Amino acid sequence: MRTFAWRFLPFTFTMFFAACLLVSPRALSGAEFPKMPGASSCTTMIVTGEASADGSVMVAHSDDNDLGDQSIVYVPARDWPDGSLRPVYPSAVANGDIPRYKAFLVPRLVDGKRTPGYAHPGKAKTVPVGYIPQVKHTYAYLDGNYGIVNEHGLMFGECTDGSFVTNGPEEGKRIFYSAELSRVALERTRTAREAIRLMGELIETHGYYGTGETLPVADGREAWVMEMAPSPTGTGGLWVAQRVPDGHYFIAANEFRIRDIIPGNPDQMHGKDLHTIIEAAGWRNPPKDSGRPLDWLVSVSKGEYNHPYYSLRRVWRGFSLVAPSLNLSPWVSDGKTRDYPFSVQPDKKLTFEDIRRIYGDHYEGTDFDLTKGVAAGPFGSPVRYTGPADSSGDVGERKNLPGAWERPICMFYTGYTFISQLRPDLPPPLNIVSWIALNTPGESVFVPLAVGPPPPGYELGDTTTRREDSTWWRYNLVSEYANLKYNFMIKDIQERADAHEANSQALLTKLRQKLLPLAQKAPRDAAKRFRDALAKNAEAIWKDWGDLFTLLTRKYNQGYLNSPEKMAQSIGYGEDWLRHADYAKGPVKYEKP
Repeated sequence: MRTFAWRFLPFTFTMFFAACLLVSPRALSGAEFPKMPGASSCTTMIVTGEASADGSVMVAHSDDNDLGDQSIVYVPARDWPDGSLRPVYPSAVANGDIPRYKAFLVPRLVDGKRTPGYAHPGKAKTVPVGYIPQVKHTYAYLDGNYGIVNEHGLMFGECTDGSFVTNGPEEGKRIFYSAELSRVALERTRTAREAIRLMGELIETHGYYGTGETLPVADGREAWVMEMAPSPTGTGGLWVAQRVPDGHYFIAANEFRIRDIIPGNPDQMHGKDLHTIIEAAGWRNPPKDSGRPLDWLVSVSKGEYNHPYYSLRRVWRGFSLVAPSLNLSPWVSDGKTRDYPFSVQPDKKLTFEDIRRIYGDHYEGTDFDLTKGVAAGPFGSPVRYTGPADSSGDVGERKNLPGAWERPICMFYTGYTFISQLRPDLPPPLNIVSWIALNTPGESVFVPLAVGPPPPGYELGDTTTRREDSTWWRYNLVSEYANLKYNFMIKDIQERADAHEANSQALLTKLRQKLLPLAQKAPRDAAKRFRDALAKNAEAIWKDWGDLFTLLTRKYNQGYLNSPEKMAQSIGYGEDWLRHADYAKGPVKYEKP
């Protein structure tokens, strides 16, 4: 069961976050700024090969996107004629709808030439914000609101960060956001170093817009973290990168994680004009004459956003779960603390199951446990819906906050979560899968997919129109229904998910053993058989999830606990909730109280 030293599940807190990145006084005047209520506020992780139990490298990402486009789309490999141009599309995710480019949250992209999954008949084609020269051959990859993984095992994660400048796209000045940067890198590169160098060159040459961003990127040998922010000059952009040490675990949660930029450090990279631009803007922290290295986080951002501990509590939780021996405190002096390291060495080797459990966490068993207290309701729900009372914007934008909910790793507005896993000891295509859980990970199941066409329902992630053939909508249905009697239904959901994930692990082992000789002789044939078997498994799990919904509606009908042997078993409410709800003050006698 998933209730093991850490208990897990999904949810809690606030909106999208573009109001969260309201324009700073340092932002550009006259720029087209994003207009939306919020932006993606995701959690992303890396497990290096020496930190994992089976030697695999893992990159993970929860796309907390407030009912954005949930489609998981396959972009095939292609050859291109000489002189071709690649369109660079604007991104609404984390930036808000940009009508003049026909760029919206749903669907995220309309261009059937990129892949049939982006055709969307009847929708206006997205307008490019610019073009770059196309290469002769591009690689195949899985795509979401940000790039996921390509056929060579290059893996990406993502989270949005606060930054001093937040701006919009502009032809000839700023044509790239992190989403398109990750896609171009997946199309053209095989290693993390190559990807970072390419993205850095694109930022400096063509300009970067939007929010601050953290992009974990890894291959079978190395794992890196690249962070970027719009430039105060209105062109180009600011970026840095740092390698995650072998044997370490990394987590980021909507706050830059790279700190001191050390000249000559072989484990760091950065833009060639980084120091010059930051110093000219008067941002450098600490000041140049201090003799200390530039602190990236403090020099380009206010640290956390939204409210205190919105980001840092998740960083603390991830580190505490994988390395409890560090005894890290959940309390710090401020959002620019150095109490939490860039990465940590886990106390034990980590497995896929460990990471999937972290993604279902609501601080269970801690002082911040969201399944406890009055706000959890009578059935221990970790969900904390947000509204007008909740804060937004960078920390420091708003004073005298009326209150705040704890922000866990698992959120009610998560659209999908993936854990991409590369086994360097296996040949392509058997070495790479991406485990994908649609909707909130705590009430969903992680299903392994190959880098190839997924079952058709995975590409039908339109949240504005419910479809029976949409994979996401079925998982969403179970998750939403579970909120009616959470502490009961979550046990049924977890039991079913555990069984499917165990069966999927067994299937992967069997397929790899069976297809290994074929992969060495005819990799294309092996790829098709591997891909088709995993797609068939995904379809079977999707169908069974429909049966699970039927079970839940029958088993908990009308608030009872029902079974074929005994229907309408009254379970009522727990003693704590009865006390909170003033049950004792009810009509137990005829006299007026």
